[in-house]
Amino acid sequence: MNTKYHYIIIGSGIMGLSIGMTLKRILPDNKILIIDKEKEVAYHASSRNSGVLHAGFYYTADSLKAKFTVAGSRAHKEYCHRKNIPINQCGKLVVAQNAEELKTLFELEARGKRNGSNVKIVSEEEAREIEPNIKTYKNALYSPDTASVDPKQVCSAIKDDLIKSGVEFLFETRYLGHQGNAIQTTSGDFSADKIINCAGLYADTIAQDFGFGHQYTMMPFKGLYLKYTKNTTDVKVNIYPVPNLKNPFLGVHFTKTVHGDIKIGPTAIPAMWRENYDLTSNFKFAELSSITMHQVKLFLSNAFGFRDLAFEEMRKYDKDYFIRLAQNLVQNIDPKGFTEFTKPGIRAQLLDKKRSILVQDFVVEGDAQSVHILNAVSPAFTCAFPFADYIVSTYINIT
Repeated sequence: MNTKYHYIIIGSGIMGLSIGMTLKRILPDNKILIIDKEKEVAYHASSRNSGVLHAGFYYTADSLKAKFTVAGSRAHKEYCHRKNIPINQCGKLVVAQNAEELKTLFELEARGKRNGSNVKIVSEEEAREIEPNIKTYKNALYSPDTASVDPKQVCSAIKDDLIKSGVEFLFETRYLGHQGNAIQTTSGDFSADKIINCAGLYADTIAQDFGFGHQYTMMPFKGLYLKYTKNTTDVKVNIYPVPNLKNPFLGVHFTKTVHGDIKIGPTAIPAMWRENYDLTSNFKFAELSSITMHQVKLFLSNAFGFRDLAFEEMRKYDKDYFIRLAQNLVQNIDPKGFTEFTKPGIRAQLLDKKRSILVQDFVVEGDAQSVHILNAVSPAFTCAFPFADYIVSTYINIT
């Protein structure tokens, strides 16, 4: 039996949940179904990210990321306050190690101000007043509005709100294919006026099934965090290095969690298949073959510095080297205090096969039948609420 809905959303990560919330706010009487192949919402990246609400100073002014980060952080904080979800308003310092990085630091400040972010360059002395343990070259960039939340708790709260509003969920339900506006799943067939693809690591394969995203493929990167269990006081704020603006990764940094814990990471280690959390989980030979082929091409050409990136990231499997990278950001930290790896995550990073580049901004494609969120990488969690509004108004034509 084919059950009819106004909207079917594939994937119950932060983007699927946020789009569901926007649709229900605008069209409270519409019938919405959210399906997910896992047993619960936010099973992958949406619950395994740092939990940092970013302030919006990394991104070029013409990007969707720049457009939504400041508003997204504000919207998340308002939602958390309304739902009594804890927030750690700890702030962030970005530190430089040399004169060359100092130039990038000022570029980040300029980007932040263009994007409406509350950021400022501070002296080394001012930085140490904020974080006594900081180590930086002459200046640092201070973002007082950067905060931390528990992403899983946020997603669970949205799910509860959606259920109360009448949205239906089907878990352990895999997308198998479609015919027109009807999708086939492991739980049966369902049809809708519009299909919305928020499938994360598999968004590209579903998009291609609908005729979109053929120039792209998903390039997964494994993110590991290492927890500091000695105490929660050696670092008071988030401390980040100056990033390489040519790639979308921010480098190993100190994160203060919503509960005040300290962790370092993440890595950006090229994964061998899409859910390559460990040596066996969800192994698929076809994915291994395809991803390896693309990695070899990138490695041989060293496109966007992939060969150098791969070598550097693989070194981070060495725990001592991983810790030393973090030590460069602070005056003192006990390397023996890092004892626990947190649950690994996989970044669903889109690769443009034609141009051999990692896509830095969000990518959305669609038509009257379907819409596909192809690249919802960091800071997609921060951006999710206004990004969902944009998707609904632009690609679903509802205002």
